[in-house]
Amino acid sequence: MAFDIARARAAYPALGEGFRHFDAAAGSLVAEPVAQAVDAVYRGAVANRSDAFAPGRRAIGIVADARRAVADLLGADPAGVVFGNSATSLVYLVARTLGQSWGPGDEVVVSRLDHDSNVRPWVQVAEEQGATVRWAEFDPATGELPTWQYKDLVNDRTRLVAVTAGSNAIGTRPDVPAIAAIAHAAGALVFVDGVHATPHQPTDVAALGADFYVTSAYKWSGPHLAACAADPALWAGMFPAKLRPSSDAVPERFEFGTPSFASLAGVTAAVDHLAGLDPAATGSRRERLLTSLAAVRDYEAELFARLVDGLAAIDGVSLCPAPADRCPTVSFRVGSTHPAETSKALGDAGICAFAGDYYAWEYFHTMGLRDSGGAVRAGIYHYTTAEDVDVLLDAVRALAKQAA
Repeated sequence: MAFDIARARAAYPALGEGFRHFDAAAGSLVAEPVAQAVDAVYRGAVANRSDAFAPGRRAIGIVADARRAVADLLGADPAGVVFGNSATSLVYLVARTLGQSWGPGDEVVVSRLDHDSNVRPWVQVAEEQGATVRWAEFDPATGELPTWQYKDLVNDRTRLVAVTAGSNAIGTRPDVPAIAAIAHAAGALVFVDGVHATPHQPTDVAALGADFYVTSAYKWSGPHLAACAADPALWAGMFPAKLRPSSDAVPERFEFGTPSFASLAGVTAAVDHLAGLDPAATGSRRERLLTSLAAVRDYEAELFARLVDGLAAIDGVSLCPAPADRCPTVSFRVGSTHPAETSKALGDAGICAFAGDYYAWEYFHTMGLRDSGGAVRAGIYHYTTAEDVDVLLDAVRALAKQAA
C-alpha cells in the first residue's frame, strides 16, 4: 500500500501556513494529537506526583505512560527510560556520571561524523579525568564511517565508544551493530546518538547493540523533550550528583527536579501518532510502530532520491558526499554563494532550510567548510511532498543561475 501523504499531512495544522519545510532535522512540526495532549494537561487538574489524591496520581500515570511509549518506540525497557530537557543534557549527564570512574590509561572513542553533543561531553570528561580520546574518522570522499578502523581504535583500555545512528549533517548510517560488537568484545560500553535516525526508520536498541540510546521527541513530531534508554541494571550502577531528598530509585534519580507533565503527555501522544502513520498497521503499539516507520522509511527514501538526483543535476550545485543508503538528509552549496545567503533566499521564497554547521562541528571542520559557512541542509520528513521537492529544486536552479 502506498504511503498516504494526504492523511499524514492532515495531522499537522502548521502546514496550512504554506511553508515548504525541509527543516525537520532541526525540529519537526508538532502533530495535532500532541498539541491536544499537552493542552489537556495544562487545562486539567494535574498536580505534582503523589498517590494521596487523584491529580497527583494523574501525574504519576503520565510519567509511566511516557516511559512505556518511548520504550515501545525504541524496543527498550520502560524502567530504563530517563527523560531530560535535551539530548545534549542527557549526554552530559551520562558522561559526567560514567566518567567518575575514569582515569589515566582509560580511553574513549568518538567520531568526527557525530553531532557535537555526542563528542564534546566525552572529550571534556576524558580530559578532566586524564583519560585518552581516540578519534574515528569518516571518509571525506564518500561520507562513510568505516567500521574496520574500530578494530584498531578499541582495546582493553576502552571504556566507551560514542557513535551516531545517523549523521545530522549528511545522513550517513554507520554500521552501529558491527561497531558495537567490536566495543563489547573489548568490554566497552556503547553510547548511540539516535536523535537524527529515530524519526526515519524502525529502531531496536538491542539489535543496534546500544548500551545507551538517546533520542529527542521534537525530532519526531513531539514536544521539546529528550529520552535516554538503557538497561535498568546499567543505570543502577551509576550514581549522579543529586539533591539529598530526591529519589534514589532508577530511573528517577537521573531526572532532576519536577518534570513537565504536559510535555511527557505530548511524548506519549507523539509515539501513538507515529504508530498510526500506516492505517493498515495492526498488533501492539510496538508492532504498529515498526510497520508505520518502515512505511515512512520507504516513502522518504523514494522522495529523497528525487531531491538528491535533482540537486546533483543542477550546474553550480555541489553536494557533500554521502552514501546512497542514508537518512533523508542532504547538505549542499550553490556556487560560491555563502550558505547563509542561500538559506535566506530560500526563506524569502517560503522554503525552510537551515544553513551552517548544525553542530556537526568536527564534520565541517574536517571538510574545510566550517569557516566558510558550512552548507545548506535539506531533509525529507513524512509530511514532505513531491511538490515540495520540486519547488525547492526550482528555487535552487534559479539561485544557481544567478550565481553563475
